[in-house]
Amino acid sequence: MDEIEIPQYFICPISLQIMKDPVTAVTGITYDRESIEQWLKTSKDTTCPVTKQALPSDSDLTPNHTLWRLIQAWSAANASNGMDSVPTPKTPVSKNRVVKLIRDFGVPSLYMNALKKMEVLAKDNERSRKCLEEAGVQKAVILLLITCHRQGKISCLEQALRILHLIWTPCSEIKALVNQNCDFIDCLTWILLCETENPVIVRTHVMVILKRVIEVTNSRLLEKLKPEFFKQMLRVLKSKTSQQATKSALHILIQTCLWGRNKSKMMEANVIFELIEFELEKPEKHVTELIINLLAQLCSCADGRAQFLGHAGSIAMVAKRILRVSPATDDRAVQILKSISKYAATKHVLVEMLKVGAVTKLCMVMQADCAAYVKEKARGILRLHSNLWNGSPCIAVYLLTRYQR
Repeated sequence: MDEIEIPQYFICPISLQIMKDPVTAVTGITYDRESIEQWLKTSKDTTCPVTKQALPSDSDLTPNHTLWRLIQAWSAANASNGMDSVPTPKTPVSKNRVVKLIRDFGVPSLYMNALKKMEVLAKDNERSRKCLEEAGVQKAVILLLITCHRQGKISCLEQALRILHLIWTPCSEIKALVNQNCDFIDCLTWILLCETENPVIVRTHVMVILKRVIEVTNSRLLEKLKPEFFKQMLRVLKSKTSQQATKSALHILIQTCLWGRNKSKMMEANVIFELIEFELEKPEKHVTELIINLLAQLCSCADGRAQFLGHAGSIAMVAKRILRVSPATDDRAVQILKSISKYAATKHVLVEMLKVGAVTKLCMVMQADCAAYVKEKARGILRLHSNLWNGSPCIAVYLLTRYQR
């Protein structure tokens, strides 16, 4: 292979490899399609790599059929020397073809076949996905899913979700569609209850899409989320559908808990108890970060603190996570202890904090390489209840620190 002399004009100026799909730019230079498209997509200065002339990202790239035939013939002639044959380039998908597939959504006998063809295109390459997006496939698929929800159809859910998962782009049109009403959120919540052929794949796609939808949903709709929505998020957590679905569910709960009565709805679904139970199984660190973050937000209200303290292992679990996961977890965990010690500090709770090592951990925070504001939170907790905890050996360290200040 190394002894074969490759004609220079077969080589792409960008990749320096034999071109598989040669296309000629408006500057007259021929490149491999994949290389020049990637260049135009990622380069800050969209100029022709060879001539340095301006080359707009939307400029035409003309297939060089003659050069491709020459490369194919040369590769075939050198097959005995180890050259691979050059496959026929795929014809770029046209917008008209995609629009026709969208029209087929309205025909009961054609929509499944249209979805399958769209899924193939969405998996093909970035160019095809861009064409699907520009043709309005996102909107069409969302409306199709909403129709399936209204009619109770589940046959096309997996294909539709795969397509939406692959081509999702939060453009202004999609944001407007999502924010018109709760139909799409209700639809996705309904799909979580459906008995499908591949439930893990379907529910994982639903959760990833739902996370993206919540990110662009306005506060008016977030305040109207139904109790059933939070019950389904909890169901996903308890079922351990997949790591991706678990993380998406936690992100969704974090994003929605600040709006309206959503915290109360989470309390009704018993979210805090299940979060603590989940964390006691020692998930991966990023999941722990999300759980402690959500618990800190829920403990900012009285009902949240009451449910938190209603679990026998809550304080011990939070104390053990301090200085073991990440700086973000340290901050949120100390915040939980601050909320508890300030607003729910019965004698039983304070003795429990001492007994399970929470006080010791707060003292360790004072000596560890933590952010100054985290240390200040820990110092405030120790100062607030130092009289009750003065029998703890670690309090001597705190008192010394306080004296030095």
